[in-house]
This record gives sequence, structure tokens and C-alpha cells, in this order.
Amino acid sequence: GVDFIICNTDAQALESSPIPNKVQLGASLTEGMGAGSIPEVGKNSAIENIDDIKAMLGSTTKMLFITAGMGGGTGTGASPIIAKAAKELDILTVAIITTPFSFEGKRRKLQADEGMEELKKYVDSYLVISNDRLREIFGNLTLGSAFGQADDILTTAAKGIAEIITVPGYINVDFKDVRTVMKESGVAIMGSYAAEGDDRALQAVEGALASPLLKDNEIEGARYILLNISSGLREVTMDEVSIITDYIQEKAGLSADLIWGNCTDESLENKLSVTIIATGFQTSEERVHEEKNKKKISLLTPEEAPLVRVVEPVNSFIQPKAAPVLEPVMKAKEETPQADLFGGMFNKAEAPRYQEPENDVIRHTLIEEEPQAEAPAETGFEFEIKLAETEFVFETPVAEIPSIPEPEMPVVGLDDNQNDESVEEQLKKSRERIMRLKDLSMKLRTTNGLQELENEPAYKRKQMQLQQVQHSSESQVSRFTLSNDQDGGTEIRPNNSFLHDNVD
Repeated sequence: GVDFIICNTDAQALESSPIPNKVQLGASLTEGMGAGSIPEVGKNSAIENIDDIKAMLGSTTKMLFITAGMGGGTGTGASPIIAKAAKELDILTVAIITTPFSFEGKRRKLQADEGMEELKKYVDSYLVISNDRLREIFGNLTLGSAFGQADDILTTAAKGIAEIITVPGYINVDFKDVRTVMKESGVAIMGSYAAEGDDRALQAVEGALASPLLKDNEIEGARYILLNISSGLREVTMDEVSIITDYIQEKAGLSADLIWGNCTDESLENKLSVTIIATGFQTSEERVHEEKNKKKISLLTPEEAPLVRVVEPVNSFIQPKAAPVLEPVMKAKEETPQADLFGGMFNKAEAPRYQEPENDVIRHTLIEEEPQAEAPAETGFEFEIKLAETEFVFETPVAEIPSIPEPEMPVVGLDDNQNDESVEEQLKKSRERIMRLKDLSMKLRTTNGLQELENEPAYKRKQMQLQQVQHSSESQVSRFTLSNDQDGGTEIRPNNSFLHDNVD
């Protein structure tokens, strides 16, 4: 059976409730006047009477529903203490809680969030009913009607889960099935809806998944789904069962484990009722939070690194693989001042790309200070014979590495004007291309323009100038023929078939 227990710090609220099982929380602490919207007072009041609550639960209780309004004192502070006690007794605990209206103040909203986080530690599953959605759905209700709507949704949720266990059916769903679905599953989504008519199966399952006051009504990614189908005088058909299960699998994903049952309720008459409980998935807020905190590792590519792209024209002619090829050249140049000059150049060129000022200075010296090789005049005169040898040795690696031409190496790296001109040319070409495309689109929109395009040759549209070509009827065959004589020599003969080499 199902028993109800009401716990409150407010003595007046306890007296007005028709539920027979009542527990006065913190009678000595609050003197029956409520918690004063202070969660700490509600917590201490529950601790004061926790033994009474455990005694009422006893050893035969298998499942406990905790319904509470979050944001105040008693519900926010006492519900986590009761949930903790139920967990110690190994009772399947499901919390059905409501969040405050936005007009109740920011402080109440913060207290509700803190209470929910504390409650999640001790319950197996929890359903959240958002009071703020009442105004979106039902409009400008009176205050009593608004809270009444929230209470109805809360009651429907608890009743729907309880009836799945207690009401027998052809395909029975019992407490073990509910425990499998809701044990330590976290957030849960529960919906129930009844419909009648020819399309009652689709209407019922759509209404159950569109429960308006549940905070999250998307079941995508759910691990477990508990489904109960109830029918009255008009029994459910196999086609209707197929429609309902296919729709749920489509919304939840094929990975969801669907447990379903069927029972009969004569009070439904011709209606078909569908009750769905989905658990084991992340909420939309948790998914957004996980995406924000996800670590992103990106590789540094030329497209994603504009700094590297800036210096790329400067260093593009110096490849790291070319360094080993230059090693024998450096050995041969130990005896000459010129070898030291260019050897130092290649060593400095391997510096990090980001040291632009140093690279600029070095490259300027290569262009402008080539005559400085004459500076060590004494060494130049001492090795006059070896200068010719060094020229031969230095030219050999240049021939082996055509990709590093000596004259063009500094010009590409330091001539900013040429780089600017190339950029301007590219911009100019892109503008011309855009204009051509615009003209083409304008012509295609009109009939005359399309005819002009069809009648005009392609080479004229591309503004290509063709040279005057001789007509095919005109011959360009020479009047002379180049051939070999009998002695193997070369002779030129006129192309006249009536003339013979041997004159009569």
C-alpha cells in the first residue's frame, strides 16, 4: 500500500492537512511558528525529529517520495536530512520538488538552488517542476490557482509512479522494474497523458513527453525509459503499442533501454493513458556546462597562425633539410674569409622565426655588405691562390640547391615594396573577378544578355587577342628541299619535278 506522511515546522499547516500521519519538526526550536524562510532552521528542526521520521518509515518501506517546495526554510533545509535518513535505510528515494516564482526574489532562488544541490546527494532520482512556466502556459492566473496547478502536477507525478507499481496488468511492471530505472539515476523526467479518438495513441505519447511544468522535457540520451500504457473499455491494440514505442525510441535514441507494461483501468472508458519515466541522462544545463569546460587542443597550422605567415616569405627559401647539405661547404671554407661570412649567415638563419629584428639585420648585411669581404685586406692578399679555389667550392652547393638562388635570397625576404605590390595585384585581380561575375549575372537575368553570351565567341568574352593566321587554302611549302647527295653531302634542290639532276 501507499502511506502519506506530512512534515512541517508550521503547526497551523499541519492542522489544516487531511493527512493523518503528521510530524511536527523542531517543536522546541521553532515553537510551531515555521522556519522563517531560513533553511538552516529547517535543517536543525529535521535533525531534532529525525528519529520519529525513521520510526514511521520502519523496515518495510521500499520506496519514498519526498515532495517539497524549494526556496523557503522547511522544504529547503529539512528535505535533504530526510533523504539522507532514507538512504541509510536503503529505501529507493525519489524527490519531486518545485522551484520558486521569479517574483519571489533572487535570494529565494539562490536558496532553492543550494537546497537542490544538497538534496541531489541523497536521492536516487529527482523531478523538478518549474513554477515560472505556469505563467507561460496558463497565463495570468490567480495566486491560489497558480499554486494549485503546481500541486496538481506534483500529485500526478507521484501518483503515476505509484500506480505503475500497484496496478496489475497483462504485461506487469512491478517495483523491481521501477528500481532498475530510478536507482541512482539522477535527474528524471516523468509525464502522463490520456487521449481518446482514432489517433489517441500518438496524442497520448506526445502529451506525455510534452509535460509543460517539468523543467526539462527532452528525453534524448536517456539510458532507461519506463513506459506504462493503460486502457479502459476500448483496449489498446498492437498497432497503438507500436506507435507509442516507436515514437519514444525516436525521441530518446536507439540506445535507450525501454521497459514497458500494460494495465486496465475501467475509469478511462475509451481513453488511452500513457505514463513515461525517463532517467539516466544529462540535463541541458549539464550538457552546456560540459561543453564549456571541455578542453580544446588545436594544432598550430599556417592558416591558424598569422604570425608565422608574416615571416613565411622571409624564411621560405631556407629549408631545415638543406642544413646538412651545407656542412661540407662550411668545412672547405675554413681557410677563406668568404666562407666564414656565408657560413655565419646560414647558422643565423636557423634562429626562431619570431625574432624578426635580428633576421632583418642579418639579411641587410648580406646585400649591402658584400663588398666588405675586401675588409680583411691582409688575409685576402695572403691567400690569393685560394680565392679561385673557394669560388669553385662555393659554386658547387649553389648548383646542388637551385631552390636557394644567391642573388634572389635577400630580395625576397627584405623587399617590402614587392610584397606590397603582390598584395595590391591580388586585390586588384579579386576586384576584377567580382566585377566580371556581377556583369555575367546581370546578363543572365535578361533575354538579350543571354543571347549576346551565346552569340559571342569565348575568346572575345575573355578578351583574348588572336594573331592573324594564314588561311588553310594558302600553302607555306618551301620551294627548296634539303637532302643528301650520293657522297653523303648536303645539297639544296628546288622543288621542280621537271628538272633532273643529270642534265641531258
